Amino acid sequence: MSEQIPAQGQVPDPIEPGQLPDAEIAPPSRSHQVLREIVTGNALISVLAVVLALLVGAILIALTDKDVQAASGYFFSRPGDLLKAVWDSASGAYSALFQGSIYNFKRPGFADGIRPLTDTLTFATPLIAAGLGVALAFRVGLFNIGGRGQMLVAAGAAGYVGFAWQLPFGIHLIVAVIAGMLAGAIWGGLVGLLKARTGAHEVIVTIMLNYVGFYLISYLLRTPGALQAPGSTNPKSPPMLDTAVFPDLFGPKYNLHLGFVFAIAATIFVWFLINRSNLGFQFRAVGENPNAAKVAGIKVKNIYVYAMLLSGALVGLAGVAQVLGTVTSGFSAGIDAGIGFDAITVALLGRSKPIGVFFAGILFGALKAGGYSMQAAQGVPIDIVLVVQSLIVLFIAAPPLVRAIFRLPSPGTSVKPRTPVTSARKAEVSK
Repeated sequence: MSEQIPAQGQVPDPIEPGQLPDAEIAPPSRSHQVLREIVTGNALISVLAVVLALLVGAILIALTDKDVQAASGYFFSRPGDLLKAVWDSASGAYSALFQGSIYNFKRPGFADGIRPLTDTLTFATPLIAAGLGVALAFRVGLFNIGGRGQMLVAAGAAGYVGFAWQLPFGIHLIVAVIAGMLAGAIWGGLVGLLKARTGAHEVIVTIMLNYVGFYLISYLLRTPGALQAPGSTNPKSPPMLDTAVFPDLFGPKYNLHLGFVFAIAATIFVWFLINRSNLGFQFRAVGENPNAAKVAGIKVKNIYVYAMLLSGALVGLAGVAQVLGTVTSGFSAGIDAGIGFDAITVALLGRSKPIGVFFAGILFGALKAGGYSMQAAQGVPIDIVLVVQSLIVLFIAAPPLVRAIFRLPSPGTSVKPRTPVTSARKAEVSK
């Protein structure tokens, strides 16, 4: 390629010794691009947000420890005692968290030691399902904060089928699951319909429907012949029939039930829907820019309804997992257990991607399962787990803060590697 000759009277830009013109800058290599994508990607930010939250949680654990408080009184005479107490407090708490959620080394045999992992997966099952529902709404640009109401009506429908209908084994469970998911879909679809037809904001509508769902289920649980157990004065349902209960995957020794398989299937379904289907493409298009999607011929109002129907059905699956897999002896109005709101955190941590939501749900399930062991073994307040969850949300919502702490480059910035300069080229440039 011939070099461009500057026009008469035009002075070319000076070239620093050892620097090549822009025309001879080599494009970044493939490995350099992959490394740049990893460093600036959202997945790394999510991981670092968890690490930061655990570090801050360790500081809070140390501050609430009595041995640390006692050693701080004579810090200047023996500072090593304080450092040792801080380390023992934080490491002991997180060791108890690990043994209560992943593997307990104190139990004899691998079969007994792995039981905490099954508890984690059991806690994660409704979180994954509800997180997928919230994440699906996020991809369409909707904020589904009505997980509590959708879970409650789904639990009410599935629970009623579970204890009131006499059906054969296998069919009974499938009918109960479908009934719960349909109830959640209808409850979520109301939000999409109101937004599409009246322009009502989904956040306001879902919050209102949370209260409607709670008081509706509370009323039915106090009404004989509806959801209340016969002959009981407590607002509680009868126990589920054996034919409508999720069977255990690995026997009664472990708590993990078939609901976890449903959560895996839901993850695969959402991944295929978002990434491989025409409807998923429309979801993503509306989520990126509804005006442009409308110009392209996509019926945005219909997409809002479809998205909230599917979102409500997935959140409803979480309510089904609660009533048919965890609280099978009868449920009350507190069956949602705050999962509807925790699902928002799970969806944020998973970056609204099915695989990310799946692992984020397992992480939060581990925090729930190990939090009780941490409290029992070390006396750490269970509220520390809630603080860690809140900090995860805080750091995820502030990616620039995480990048500043770990000195990560911002997305879109790149340093182009230059080709090595030969001695002949250096001599030519220096002339």
